[in-house]
Amino acid sequence: LKDQFDNLDKHTQWGIDFLEKYAKFVKERIEIEQNYAKQLRNLVKKYCPKRSPKDEEPRFTSCIAFFNILNELNDYAGQREVVAEEMGHRVYGELMRYSHDLKTERKMHLQEGRKAQQYLDMCWKQMDNSKKKFERECREAEKAQQSYERLDNDTNATKADVEKAKQQLNLRTHMADENKNEYAAQLQNFNGEQHKHYYIVIPQIYKQLQEMDERRTIKLSECYKGFADSERKVIPIISKCLEGMILAAKSVDEHRDSQLVIDCFKSGFEPPGDFPFEDYSQNIYRTISDGTISTPKQEGMRIDSKTTVGKAKGKLWLFGKKPKPQSPPLTPTSLYTSSTPNGSQYPIFSIEPVHYCMSDIKTGKPRIPSFRSLKRGCFSLQGPALEDFSHLPPEQRRKKLQQRIDELNRELQKETDQKDALIKMKDVYEKNPQMGDPGSLQPKLTETMSNMDRLRMEIHKNEAWLSEVEGKVAARSDRRHSSDINHLVTQGRESPEGSYTDDANQEVRGPPQQHAHPNEFDDEFEDDDPLPAIGHCKAIYPFDGHNEGTLAMKEGEILYVIEEDKGDGWTRARRHNGEEGYVPTSYIDVTLEKNSKGA
Repeated sequence: LKDQFDNLDKHTQWGIDFLEKYAKFVKERIEIEQNYAKQLRNLVKKYCPKRSPKDEEPRFTSCIAFFNILNELNDYAGQREVVAEEMGHRVYGELMRYSHDLKTERKMHLQEGRKAQQYLDMCWKQMDNSKKKFERECREAEKAQQSYERLDNDTNATKADVEKAKQQLNLRTHMADENKNEYAAQLQNFNGEQHKHYYIVIPQIYKQLQEMDERRTIKLSECYKGFADSERKVIPIISKCLEGMILAAKSVDEHRDSQLVIDCFKSGFEPPGDFPFEDYSQNIYRTISDGTISTPKQEGMRIDSKTTVGKAKGKLWLFGKKPKPQSPPLTPTSLYTSSTPNGSQYPIFSIEPVHYCMSDIKTGKPRIPSFRSLKRGCFSLQGPALEDFSHLPPEQRRKKLQQRIDELNRELQKETDQKDALIKMKDVYEKNPQMGDPGSLQPKLTETMSNMDRLRMEIHKNEAWLSEVEGKVAARSDRRHSSDINHLVTQGRESPEGSYTDDANQEVRGPPQQHAHPNEFDDEFEDDDPLPAIGHCKAIYPFDGHNEGTLAMKEGEILYVIEEDKGDGWTRARRHNGEEGYVPTSYIDVTLEKNSKGA
């Protein structure tokens, strides 16, 4: 490598370029990690719930698991930032500092090599100049010697010319000897510098360049390792994040979520009763039956209309509303329009009555009581929220009241603790007046006692509302239970339409027929006779009535009350023009009349 200085120069420059190339690679990897972490954090922020502290949204296990996964993903993004920071500090920053030091060191070594080469070249030039001068003087001495010999052999030459040529010869010979000595000295000096250059100076410079290049290689190896270590250090934490995601997935409980849905939307409303069968074809069949000679008239088949119930709600007239007059029910024998000579009867069906019934079903007004079967908790009423939550379904109202009572109890406990602390502090001030004035605590103590009284009144008021709601729910349960028992007891004493009579002699007696009580029409038919008014009401607040089955009203409007509140917070009312619907009970002022007549 003694004569490969330029090649070493190129090689060391390539090493530095490669080092900077790897540093650029690390920098781009750091940018990728930073952008990845930033995008992950933005993703988590985008899908994280933005709930206020008062938000009462039910926490489903699937939602909680997703929120936990988002938190773990946020921690994972933080670990990617740690990787980027570690790479930037340990790898990229170290590479840039070492590259700068390496350039400085390489420049110094190359300058030393160039200086040594320049000094050797200078020594060679001096030696070459002395050599050329010695050679020139030797030629001049030879010429002087030839001139002296020619004059010395020439007989015509004077003695003075011979002496002059002899002196010139001696001068040239002396100068040649001096140049010879100078050339020998310069040659010896050059040989010594050349030996020193190639055996001491240049090998030392090359060794320094070699050590520099080896250190560069070692530094690259360390950076490679640091690059991998930066990733390996966060693997345990990343594994914990992934384990957290798996645990969050395992924590999903479908049964608990279903129970939360039930608790959230449970209204406590009573299911609607069965729809009665309303026969519109009895008069037609009766006319046909009366016109048939072979059809005997049965006096026992007539049913007293006063014993029928207008609505199949499982309520008798004595305990519910006054029944409406119904059309005569369809009796089993009215279906038989002809008889054979041996006395047997066979049914004859007509298309016109069926068509009449189906057209009535299509054009009939929907049954308003079906509005009770709606989940009123799923939509919000238009109007101000009431303090007693009477605008909510019973079960939701009970939950809200219970939550408010719990909150008030917690506040009362805080005020109680504060009162006890103030009393203790007052006692300390009274025993040690230098610590403070006991009278300064009296206003705060009075305010605390006032707050406690206010909270007790609020708790008492809410507990009264809660007792009212629980009493209504219990009453509905008892009423439903008794209705089921009455249905089982009186099952053998009902008419085909579901009417009930106390007189067993007035019961319909005839052969059992499946067509006499068709269940498929129980939920379809509805009478159009208006219900009698049992009072009137005045609207305290306006109500829009956007939902199906509700009745819009203006503030101060007077309406007829045709059905009282059954404990679900709704009253059935009617306008003067006959329009009916349900309105919130808390929005109206109801006045019931004992001896009311039908409107």
